[in-house]
Amino acid sequence: MQNFELTILGCSSATPTSKRNPTAQLLNIAERFFLIDCGEATQIQLRRFKLKFQRINHIFISHLHGDHYLGLMGLISSMHLLGRTVELHLYCPAELQEIIEIQFKHSQSYIKFPIVYHAHNYVNNELIFEDERVEVRTIVLNHRIPCCGFVFKEKPLLPTISKEAIHLFQLTVDEIVAIKAGGDFVKRSGEIIKNSELLSIPNSPRSYAYCSDTCYDERLLEYIKGVNLLYHEATFLNEMQERAKETYHTTALQAGTIAKKAEVKQLMIGHYSARYKDLQPLLDEAKSVFENTVLAIEGESTIVHN
Repeated sequence: MQNFELTILGCSSATPTSKRNPTAQLLNIAERFFLIDCGEATQIQLRRFKLKFQRINHIFISHLHGDHYLGLMGLISSMHLLGRTVELHLYCPAELQEIIEIQFKHSQSYIKFPIVYHAHNYVNNELIFEDERVEVRTIVLNHRIPCCGFVFKEKPLLPTISKEAIHLFQLTVDEIVAIKAGGDFVKRSGEIIKNSELLSIPNSPRSYAYCSDTCYDERLLEYIKGVNLLYHEATFLNEMQERAKETYHTTALQAGTIAKKAEVKQLMIGHYSARYKDLQPLLDEAKSVFENTVLAIEGESTIVHN
């Protein structure tokens, strides 16, 4: 089974604390490394947790609040200083290109690798990345400024034939192709070996939905329904529901409600307000609605299961 692993680099909201940094995550799907948001200290966290950031070729920025992108310039600069030449793809608000280029201009910096910008439209959900293993789609979120989340999904793997079966029946390339296409294998004796006995059917594709900053909004449900892992912000306890509404954020109870209604397999909450030194009450509140909830904890990795 191919890798599908999420590592938390930052889990705080707008104000970092001595123990928590602003939002950033690294997702590894089949050795494709996707950086999701890039708050301050992201490159330090990558080094701290021994993650090779030169392997990151695709960065997804949800919106232009500083706690989601202010670590980006430092990361790009370090990539340049360490000799990167491979192009870097940024999926981001259109205005981020101007922000980056004006900093390069006034610091007279000339990086050695191309940056390819892919601007979000913030109107419709859309496919923004695709290769033979993975596809990524946006989710338009309900925040104070234009903001989107992302759904990462494996593409279905083809059935495989074990090496033992190939050796046992001395299968040719044409026979292997025919079996993978659904055919049975007929031995020279006339005995039929059923297709189901030869093929190993892969597990169903796994998926991860990232909902960064948003108020409670059930319009999300159809786009995240049934995902294997949902990350949803939970900035406040529900006793601060009015504050959450004013700032276009979500409470832990509301995050649990979204997870339950979307019938996801597992919920991870994060983006905690700096006022909470102890995160257990946030976890307890979300679990009161959706039991299979975990906390986003910096340095911890979660393998996404079917």
